[in-house]
Formats: sequence, C-alpha cells, structure tokens
Amino acid sequence: MAKLRHVLITGGTGFVGVPLAANLIDHGWRVTVLVRDYARARQILGAAPTLIRNLDEIQNSDQIDVMINLAGAGIADQRWSHARKKILLDSRVQTTRGLVALAQRLETRPALLISASAIGFYGSSDERPLDESAAGGDEFTHELCKRWEEEASKAEALNMRVCIMRLGVVLGTGGGMLGRLLPIFKLGLGGRTGTGRQYLSWVHRDDVIRVIDWLIQSDVSGVFNVTAPEAVTNTRFSQQLAESLNRPFLFHQPAVIVRLMFGEMGERLLLNGQNVVPKRLLGLGYRFGYPGLREALQAIINHNTKSDSRS
Repeated sequence: MAKLRHVLITGGTGFVGVPLAANLIDHGWRVTVLVRDYARARQILGAAPTLIRNLDEIQNSDQIDVMINLAGAGIADQRWSHARKKILLDSRVQTTRGLVALAQRLETRPALLISASAIGFYGSSDERPLDESAAGGDEFTHELCKRWEEEASKAEALNMRVCIMRLGVVLGTGGGMLGRLLPIFKLGLGGRTGTGRQYLSWVHRDDVIRVIDWLIQSDVSGVFNVTAPEAVTNTRFSQQLAESLNRPFLFHQPAVIVRLMFGEMGERLLLNGQNVVPKRLLGLGYRFGYPGLREALQAIINHNTKSDSRS
C-alpha cells in the first residue's frame, strides 16, 4: 500500500484550517496540525489528525511533503494598540520562521510551502483594480504582510516551491466576517459603513480550500491574490446581504462612530478598502466555484438555515 502523503498545517483550528484539514483527510492525506490548546484542538478537529504543540516534536527523519501556513492572531479581533500590533506581527513572522527552520533541518525537504498573507499588503486604495504586481501602501497592514511574505520566501533558498496567498475577506459559515454581520442583518439593522464606496474584495471559503488543492496539484509558485473576480463596494455588499436575508437595508454606521469604537483598525479595515483582482489564478486557468457575491451569500445562508433546522 502506498504511503499517505503528509501535510503539516499551522492555524489548523481556524476558520479556514478546520475545513481544510477535513478536506485533506478525506482525500487521503496524513495531516499533522500545530496547536496551542491540545484538548480544544482535539474537540474541534476530531480524532483523525496528529496534533503537536511544538515543531520540535517533528523528527529530522520525518517526511513532510507539504507545509500549509495559516497561523496568525485575528487582525480584526481587537483595537490596534502597540502591544496588539506586536502580537499580530509575531504570531505570523515567528511561526513562518519556525516552519522554514524545520524544513532546513529535515533530512528530506518538503516540496511545497503554501503560506497565507492578505490583501492588506496593498494598503488602502480607491476603485482601481490591483493585481499581484501592484505596489503596497505605507501603513501597518502592508508592513505586516510584507514581513510575513519575506519569511515564507526564504524557503525558496531550500529549493522548495513557495506559494503565497494574499487572501481577501473570507466568507463562510460558522464565523469570519459574516459571523459578526449575520445577527445584525437578521434583525433588520444592517446598512452601509462610512461612505459605503470603499471596495470589499472577498472570497468564499470553499474557493480558498479549492485554491490550496489546486496549488498542491500544480507546479506554479509566487504570489496569488485569492479573491473572487467580483469585488464590490461596501454598499453593494450590504444591500445584497440584506436582500439575501429578506431584510430591510435602512441603517448607516457613520465613520465617526467606527473611528471611536475601533480606532486605527476600524479606519483601515472598515472605512477603507481595495479592489483586488485574482489575475494570476484566472490567467493560469483556475475557475472559481463562487465568482459572484449573490450566489456565494445565498449558499452560505442556505447552509446556515439547514444547520439551524437540524439543531
């Protein structure tokens, strides 16, 4: 019997990591996940994956075929104090640095490192489309993503293929941005934020998992914008979410309130945006399962409705 392919995942208990691990296991992969809380991770991930608390638990003779790096403290979970920014940076850079060091000491090097980044690399922008060649802005999110990507790119010197995913806002069931918005919109209290003209570059979580599988199966490398082809303004997103729930679209969250509540984090993530396009994925033939927002929202809401009816 052929030996199972082995993948190591960081951030495996997160919004993308949990369904990703399940998908890889279903497709015959041996999955190891780096975790902080063993008991919680086992409850979330089930019995199938191997769990480790430290990369030192991996022996030099172990063979890992693919590393998938999704680790990082939640960018929108708290206001950005100096201490919080350090946590956001360290949780990404230190984990990525540890993966590259692990790859260097393994007797058989992994073939591939897939490392997450974010469209925050581009900073705040207007409606101009931004592909992978666009320069970054001079702000915290750019510096965060730049340093994160630089650490991942060091694996290239080990003759590993490196793919960096600049993720847009990931939409799916059970968490993420929609996890915060759905209760508000279901009450009929949804509306635009600030001017509503800022662009939201989003992607369905299923497409993120499909892109990861596509990257594993291909021979490509470099930076990829992982966003749906159809970026939308905040107003359009909010209108379509309200329509999908059959709720009114009446309210408006003024910019001054956002700034008072969330500070710099609210300014950069909620009041500003980017119109990011997945030029490389489309050019190389990847076909999105959810290219349009309306279909993506409806699929997520229908899934939530079925889950609620089974509860």
